[in-house]
Order: sequence, then structure tokens, then C-alpha cells
Amino acid sequence: MGPATLPDLEEVLARLHVVGIPLRTRFRRTTVREVALLEGPTGWGEFGPFPEYGPQEASRWLGAAIEAAWGSSAPSLRAEVPVNATVPAVAAADVLPVLARFDGCTTAKVKVAEPGQRLRDDVERVAAVRRHLGRDARIRVDANGGWSLAQARDAVAALAPFDLEYVEQPCADVEDLARLRVALAGAGLDVRVAADESIRRAEDPLRVARLEAADVVVVKVAPLGGVARALQVVADCGLPAVVSSALDTSIGIAAGVRLAAALPDLPFACGLGTVELFTGDVVADSLVAHDGVIDVARAVGVAATPDLLDRWRVDPERERWWRERTTAAHGVLTAGTA
Repeated sequence: MGPATLPDLEEVLARLHVVGIPLRTRFRRTTVREVALLEGPTGWGEFGPFPEYGPQEASRWLGAAIEAAWGSSAPSLRAEVPVNATVPAVAAADVLPVLARFDGCTTAKVKVAEPGQRLRDDVERVAAVRRHLGRDARIRVDANGGWSLAQARDAVAALAPFDLEYVEQPCADVEDLARLRVALAGAGLDVRVAADESIRRAEDPLRVARLEAADVVVVKVAPLGGVARALQVVADCGLPAVVSSALDTSIGIAAGVRLAAALPDLPFACGLGTVELFTGDVVADSLVAHDGVIDVARAVGVAATPDLLDRWRVDPERERWWRERTTAAHGVLTAGTA
């Protein structure tokens, strides 16, 4: 599983397509999602590190794209993957139209701790999700490390009455995640803590398990360097895993589905519904959930449509920027320091 050798930079650049697709709602301070797509001999890969990521971090994303486009797939252990709805930090009144885009999903991940908003906004948003999905639905919240330890304690206490499945990356520091787990247990709050950034953006993702800082790990193919590496991280952590995406098109989602299909255990719905947040896609038959699941077979052989690549192609200046970025990331992979 994975590419035997790193393709030459010239070959990578020759197979590169850069697109920018507007989002329906501002997400992660982003209104247009730009990614570079690679058309390789064995499939398509997506290279979409966020703009603030340097070459070292971006190189793992390029490695994942190369694995998808030049490598082989892991064996599938299941035929379908359950998917959660994703609710950006919208007003409570706008929750229902967002949920309506996710066909049959009975789990929702709700963004909280948005800069410029208050805890009251988070409570109202989560309350609206619970009201619309009903009491049997599963709700998880994602703070993207936006709370201090004290703020996280207060926020989880305020949100716990909505029966949270878990709170994702409430604090930025691994040590604070560990302290929060202890504090929640001491307060009698039975809410799991999940680690995301502490896994995908860490030099040592296994530190979360060693410090007992999380009950759940969130894994994403691209930031971890590919499906093979993500599978190894999950195995080494020894914790239940949720597969998520990084605001991906259907090309990136396909890699996430392949990872979820290859995991020995999949106890939670996966965050693989980000295509629903876009106004368009690069695949004619978008890889989105139907009746709450994505069929794994649909993730095999997913390919970009030429007309859609042309429609969403970025301007020449942005194309040059992405090619320079790809070159820098490829240099890190060539040096073997990723």
C-alpha cells in the first residue's frame, strides 16, 4: 500500500490541476477553497494544505496525494461508511437549511468557539441542532482548540445538557486536554474528549495517548501523509477513531472513505461530508452521503471531470503560487524530512 517511489517533480507538476470552489457559508475563515489535484497513473489525489501551512507540514499533504494517485489502496473491511452532518458557526436560525443538505445523517458535528462569537451563540446553535434532529441523534462539537482550559470547562458544562457524543479539540495544548478530562470527570460530566489538531498537526501524534489526553482520536488522511500512515497512527494510539476530512472535494473525500473502510473498528460516524459545504465540485457524481452513508464502492476510481476542472480553475497567479508550493513540499519529501 502506498507508492513504491516518489515521482519526479516534473511529472507531478505536469499532472497538476488547481481549482478554487466557493463555499456556501464561511468556514474556518475561508470563503473559497483552493486545492491542487493530481491525476496519477493509479488514480486522483488531492493536495490542499491550508494557506498558512509551511512546506514541512504541507509535504505530508502532498505525500497523501501522491499515495492516492501513484499508489495502491488498502483492503476494504466494510461496504459503507456512516457520515455526520457538519454545521458551521452559523446563527441558530440558519441551522435547518444546513442540516437539510445532509441526506439521512443522524449525527451532526457543530462548530463552536468561533472568533468573535460568544458561548451563548454556541449554546443556541447546538440547541437548534438538537431540536431539529431529535433526541436520538448524536451531536458532537468542535472547538478547533479555541478555548482555554477554564473556558473549555465552562463551555462543556453549558453544552453537556444537549447530550454530547464528544467535544473535539476543546483546547490547543495536549496537556490541557488531559487536565480537562480530569476536570470533567471530577465535575461529573460524562463527555468524551476527542483530539484532532493534536493528532494531525503534531510532530508526535502518539503523545495524546501517552498522556491520556483523549478518549477518541480524529484522523485525516492528508495531514497524516496518507491512508497507510493514518492506519498506523490509529493502531499505535489504541483509541477509538473518527475519520474526518479537511474541507475536501470528492477527490479528497474518496481517500477518507478508503481509510474508514480499512479501519478494523469504526464506532462513530465520519466527518466526510464537506462536499456539501461547497457550491460545486470537481466530480460530476459527487461523493456525498445518501441515507446517511457513503458506499465504499463509489470511492474507488473517483475521477475529476474535465469540464468541472475548467469551470473552477484558478487564475494564472494562483496557479503559479500552488506550483511553487508543490515544488517546496516535494523538496521536503525528496530530502526525506517530512
